[in-house]
Amino acid sequence: MTIREFKMPDVGEGLTEAEILKWYVQPGDTVTDGQVVCEVETAKAAVELPIPFDGTVHELVFPEGTTVDVGQVIISVNVGGDAPAAPPAPAAPAPAPEAEAEEPQGRQPVLVGYGVAATSTRRRARKAPAGSAAAPAAVVPEQLNGHGSVTAAAKPLAKPPVRKLAKDLGVDLTVVVPTGPDGIITREDVHRAAAPVTEPAPAVAAPAPTPVQAPVAVTAPVAAGDARETRVPIKGVRKATAAAMVGSAFTAPHVTEFVTFDITRTMKLVEELKADKDLAGLRINPLLIIAKAVLVAVRRNPEINAAWDEAAQEIVLKHYVNLGIAAATPRGLIVPNIKDAHAQTLPELSRSLSELVATAREGKTTPAAMQGGTFTITNVGVFGVDTGTPILNPGESAILAVGAIKLQPWVHKGKVKPRQVTTLALSFDHRLVDGELGSKFLADVAAVLEQPKRLMTWA
Repeated sequence: MTIREFKMPDVGEGLTEAEILKWYVQPGDTVTDGQVVCEVETAKAAVELPIPFDGTVHELVFPEGTTVDVGQVIISVNVGGDAPAAPPAPAAPAPAPEAEAEEPQGRQPVLVGYGVAATSTRRRARKAPAGSAAAPAAVVPEQLNGHGSVTAAAKPLAKPPVRKLAKDLGVDLTVVVPTGPDGIITREDVHRAAAPVTEPAPAVAAPAPTPVQAPVAVTAPVAAGDARETRVPIKGVRKATAAAMVGSAFTAPHVTEFVTFDITRTMKLVEELKADKDLAGLRINPLLIIAKAVLVAVRRNPEINAAWDEAAQEIVLKHYVNLGIAAATPRGLIVPNIKDAHAQTLPELSRSLSELVATAREGKTTPAAMQGGTFTITNVGVFGVDTGTPILNPGESAILAVGAIKLQPWVHKGKVKPRQVTTLALSFDHRLVDGELGSKFLADVAAVLEQPKRLMTWA
């Protein structure tokens, strides 16, 4: 019997872990090259994983609901043609932090367009899933809690988002008591270290306030004894969104401006386009015209389509627009983007929007579709909300919130009449966009929507 192992691939650029949502096979099942064996959820999207060889399933290493590091074996397959042996006994406890395993070199062709990046990085083995025996953690004086000092023989173990959080809060990772698997420092450890030293408090006491208060993650939904509370694990898309929003809010100096205007003519244009036989079968709605107005305003104010490169100390001006559309999904808020939206005609933009929304609702948005955005639109009006102060999508300089469109009394041609009115809110990074540029851009978007014939003269 010849056993081949299939490892968790890097299904996105730079992702380090994924949760196994569902297994499509069981031990003893026959699999073929390219067959989907499981669905996993990363910090960006749900992805189906195909197996890269033929054989018979020997073992499913992790159950559904387990979060697995990239590079860990998740399934083994008998490729020798012999009858599958009985599944082995539960794995022994994970080795102590000193024990390390070398990752194989090269890329594994497990996903079209993805794979485990070639690296010489040594990855520490993850602890066994909950319920199995766990190796004892290294003894660290409890009284430290980030406020004392400890001599470390090696660099503290922490993932990049945790290191950034520690840097933002001014916490020295070498004095933080780790509670994660194999001595990995978690976000909660950093928050505890950032809190001021106080006398021990009862377990039910509220934690000391910190500059960024993060929810306490748990391993599974747990209802309180009186059933008045339910705890839900923070993971996947929601966890990534929370980290991104906190990072954006405390990195980019946000400024938000608002404009309220008469959008009646745009609403009439929408109805006319719906009746146009040349556009039959296309989804025509106000968001489509708003998106087109944004693209026209970007063309007139190109400096707003930029990014701040902190490492290189450069402003990166983008000569293309990857237009992000914030979408609420069962897994949380995601922002897929339309690549090169600036080059699309109105019908092409309509098709792209329809495809983007449908894919997001099905939970099939790929990580690639959420990368490389340059400007974002979030439509809070669909929830009946007048406006808001949106937070920038990381790596972008501006985001536009579209409020509800309502019939209101409005002065039109010297008389008060019922008109369709809405409010737009533009948040922008004041390092990149000053008040004049932000105001001009927002005024241009409103001007196009107030007089949509400008789409022909300004485009």
